[in-house]
Amino acid sequence: MTAPPAGHLRAGIIGTGGISRAHAPGWIDAGAELHAFSLEGAEDFAEQFGAILHDDLDELLAAVDVVDVCTPTPSHPGIVHQALDAGRDVVCEKPLALRAEDARDLVEHAERAGRLLFPAHVVRFFPQYAAAKQAIERGAIGTPAVLRFERTGAMPRQPWFADESRSGGIVMDQMIHDLDQAIWMAGPVTSVFAQQNRRGEDGSLRTAHVVLTHEGGAISHCRGLWGAPGTVFRYTFSLAGDGGRLEYDSASGDGVSWDEVATARRSSGGDYLPDVSGMASPYALEICDAVATLETGSAPRVSGADGVTAVEVALAALESIATGRRIAC
Repeated sequence: MTAPPAGHLRAGIIGTGGISRAHAPGWIDAGAELHAFSLEGAEDFAEQFGAILHDDLDELLAAVDVVDVCTPTPSHPGIVHQALDAGRDVVCEKPLALRAEDARDLVEHAERAGRLLFPAHVVRFFPQYAAAKQAIERGAIGTPAVLRFERTGAMPRQPWFADESRSGGIVMDQMIHDLDQAIWMAGPVTSVFAQQNRRGEDGSLRTAHVVLTHEGGAISHCRGLWGAPGTVFRYTFSLAGDGGRLEYDSASGDGVSWDEVATARRSSGGDYLPDVSGMASPYALEICDAVATLETGSAPRVSGADGVTAVEVALAALESIATGRRIAC
């Protein structure tokens, strides 16, 4: 195989299921030479994205500079450790692992190896959430007090998602996005209380509600639904502080809205939110952020430590569901 030109990034996608097809255009946009490895379905992926296909993981690791782990969650630790041992930087789909100790081991390994470990918490790259984060930092709602996040969609079709021992269920797989958002916007968590409800003969309807208490006194409510096939995907947030409130609902298509108090503060204080119409792919944006870190040494928007914290809080929520108790973090 001919080596790429000096300075040409070679990216290897491991796993070619649905999420890999969201990531691949980001690597292509970044100008990377794309490689791929998967136990099944890789030929179709390689044809669609022009990737160089490898039959063996070690062969792929020898051919690339950075890997993008898009496999089911239980396989993340083994693959990431193998990639780091090979001296490769790593982007890894969330969650990093199903156990906190495994997630921490990955971060420590990356630090020892001097390599990037970038947890793909893509919601940080949705412009609505990024705008809300910037607004909070600028004092647009004052001190955050009550934050509400909701995420609804059909239950994933792949059987492993329904097996909570493999996916962590709705909390670890779906709601971890909103747990990460709550921590990103309101700071560290001191305690977690959670409940979950499963309905249907096969448990195909699942809902969860997690309440986070933050060090700064704010309370976050995170609600998630895995519904029947055909359930429309929807995500919302409402962020209230002592100086106002801002909200977003993906079903409205109207962008982030401000209540009267926050609007007055925005006008008088010069605050603003970016235009979120014509949203660029958040998956491409997160890949670009990882590439920028590799090329310039800039700090990534999501750190390995952020990935560990999200796993720890999700696990506290699962413990609360199992015990009925509030869990200290």
